[in-house]
Amino acid sequence: MKPGIDMKGGSPAISRRIGRSDAQQLVTLQVAQRYDVPPAHVFDAWLDPDVAGRWLFATASHPIVHPDIDARVGGAFRFVDRRSGRVIEYTGEYVEIAPYQRLVFTLSMEQQPQVSTRVVVEIAALRKGCLLTLTHERVPHEHASRIEGRWTGILYGLGVTLDPIFPTVHHDQE
Repeated sequence: MKPGIDMKGGSPAISRRIGRSDAQQLVTLQVAQRYDVPPAHVFDAWLDPDVAGRWLFATASHPIVHPDIDARVGGAFRFVDRRSGRVIEYTGEYVEIAPYQRLVFTLSMEQQPQVSTRVVVEIAALRKGCLLTLTHERVPHEHASRIEGRWTGILYGLGVTLDPIFPTVHHDQE
């Protein structure tokens, strides 16, 4: 078990809430992860481009090359991922920023511009560390399982990034 990551029965605490909307079936996903660092460290990792590029929409061996973050309500973000000749772009706008407690943003991907989802990140202080609960709303049902797994991996990557025991790995980028 990695330090700073709460593993319940070998996997992060995950729950799925399902709801229907319009003609397309949309679901709400919820993933929770405990970290052994103060809420401020977890919160800041979402808005600092240098830190976020190592874990948000990235993988351990492939960080985002040029994350662009305008960390204010109404500000936008853009993460461009280039892998195996493919370009994947994640974009969104910050709807709410309550330091160290809550972050709300829209999220869309270039491959599915007609789908705009909303992500709510809530961080609750614990006696030691904090609990992050991520809720992703309006996810197309057919992508729910893949996206839920992706968020689980992303939040794991956040834990590794925040853990001082693990050195930062730098890789040459395209």
